[in-house]
Amino acid sequence: QVQLVESGGGLVQAGGYLRLSCVASGSIFSIAAMGWYRQAPGKQRELVAVIRRGGSTNYADSVKGRFTISRDNAKNTVYLQMNSLKPEDTAVYYCNVHQNEPTGLRTYWGQGTQVTVSS
Repeated sequence: QVQLVESGGGLVQAGGYLRLSCVASGSIFSIAAMGWYRQAPGKQRELVAVIRRGGSTNYADSVKGRFTISRDNAKNTVYLQMNSLKPEDTAVYYCNVHQNEPTGLRTYWGQGTQVTVSS
């Protein structure tokens, strides 16, 4: 099992910034990808950004140019730097990890951290 603990959420004014962190611990074998999803009230959970073991990244169109995902492999930590925040970025942000395990690829989720952007 892998445990994910997120931090860094909070309340910020539009145009402000936040940095989310997610630390993975437990049975770490070979993490293939780490990422961030978000879910706003009444909406489906959506991918925000993902970073793969080799360093390649993908972003949702809505956050390109404003958010940056990075990871520290030695610390099993993934970060999401969020700049120029907008009220529509308000959501619960979830850390996500895909790991290659002896039984196959497994997915883990964090408990979520609230990000609220006021106008």
